[in-house]
Amino acid sequence: MISPEAWGNPGGVRCAKEDAPVQNWHGPLWLGTDWDMFRAARNASRAAGRVPVTFVDVTAMSELRKDGHTSVHTIRQGRVLTPEQQADPATYADCIHWCLPGVPDVWNLMLYARILSRPPAAAAAAAGHVA
Repeated sequence: MISPEAWGNPGGVRCAKEDAPVQNWHGPLWLGTDWDMFRAARNASRAAGRVPVTFVDVTAMSELRKDGHTSVHTIRQGRVLTPEQQADPATYADCIHWCLPGVPDVWNLMLYARILSRPPAAAAAAAGHVA
């Protein structure tokens, strides 16, 4: 469970009622990111060899988006939460999924920009075409 203390909000309840990204934060956030897996993925992309691999790091940016969660505006078992469930964010806030517009949209824009920024010959070679 993500604790609001990680974002400097000790009076908060998970990600409920968060409406702005983390601002003016100094130091690491401890939100449960598996940094060993992060480093393994980054290192694997560097050691790719003949196949060019690009590692697009969105981890730190995403962790700063405490407002980018569905909170109590989510679905459980195919149904929208009841008003009683929404009133209990400590139990029902969905702080793990990044489903609101913002975070996933930025990921997609970064990936799209990275794809478009490749030189045409490299893009054709990666797609299996001959220039």
